[in-house]
Amino acid sequence: MNDDVYGLSKEVTVLDILDRVLTKGVVITGDIVISVADIDLIYVGLRVLLSSVETMNKIKTQI
Repeated sequence: MNDDVYGLSKEVTVLDILDRVLTKGVVITGDIVISVADIDLIYVGLRVLLSSVETMNKIKTQI
């Protein structure tokens, strides 16, 4: 096995990340809970889908 593979690093630009997100899409989820004295008062669940319109149309036609 080649040990040099582990030493290599790949530079990723913001443009590469943006291209991949718009091509494939990404879902970001999160939860926010506001509590006082260990009693939950407010719960907010967040789900965000980031994708291009073209990708969403492809997914929509496949379903």
